Amino acid sequence: MATTHDDGYFPRGASMLRRVHEEKAVGLLYGQRALCIGAVKPLNYVGTSAHTRDKLTPFRRITHTAAMFEAVFFGSRAEADRVLGAVHRMHERVVGELPQDAGSHYPAGTPYAALDPALMVWTVAVIADSAIWFYEHLVRRMSAAEREALWQDYIRFAELFQTPRAAMPQTYADFRAWYAGQLAGPDLFLTEEARYMGHASAFAIPMAASRVLAKQVHDLVLLGSLPPRVRELYGLRYTPAQAAACDAVLASARLARPLVPARHKRGSCAAEFAGVASVERRRIERGQPTPQIV
Repeated sequence: MATTHDDGYFPRGASMLRRVHEEKAVGLLYGQRALCIGAVKPLNYVGTSAHTRDKLTPFRRITHTAAMFEAVFFGSRAEADRVLGAVHRMHERVVGELPQDAGSHYPAGTPYAALDPALMVWTVAVIADSAIWFYEHLVRRMSAAEREALWQDYIRFAELFQTPRAAMPQTYADFRAWYAGQLAGPDLFLTEEARYMGHASAFAIPMAASRVLAKQVHDLVLLGSLPPRVRELYGLRYTPAQAAACDAVLASARLARPLVPARHKRGSCAAEFAGVASVERRRIERGQPTPQIV
């Protein structure tokens, strides 16, 4: 990012959203969880998938999106506005209909649009819930006032992406009640493609072969972080032994955090995003498996 006195839409020291997303423990994980959960809403998933040009390089698309979000979280207003303008122009083109039935609530022909407020609220909700989960489990618990300040920042974040303020739950308590209702709702459904790519976004992230143990820990934490209803929809088993192991990993990470140098625990994840995209690219060049939709 360019050196500037403009702290953007979420100023350092004043924004709870910036404080949360500057934690690398959040930045490296929240997007994968958000995509996995987000896929259970068919209109959101199909609308995104049908209009992407990166079906053969899904992790390039995911990391590119994460980098754009960082520009809004951390960049100057000019940097954020360039991203917001590009995203809005893209969203204006995302309009269509479901090509086939997606559960009993969404028959073939059901219309979708990226600028539909209901779809936009769900997108922000899974981002917020995921960032909160990782911050509170890997960094520290927030106070009630901090959670409220964070949610108000997410409302601002949603507005920047053209979500009407009135469509958003107005308080953190409202958000929690609304989100619980969504996860318990009867309209959740995974299309065949959503099941494959939603699972891949959480558990098939490209990592170097030397990081086998890190990948196992990563997958355990992602599994433990998912709401029970979402694990049920994906058919994912989560045993008491796995839950105990996940709790131990999370507790160890919190205890070890003070020993980690600041540069490794706070700041942009741009280098890590580039690394994921690079591993995916090398795998494709060598003809090795990587999640693709053909």
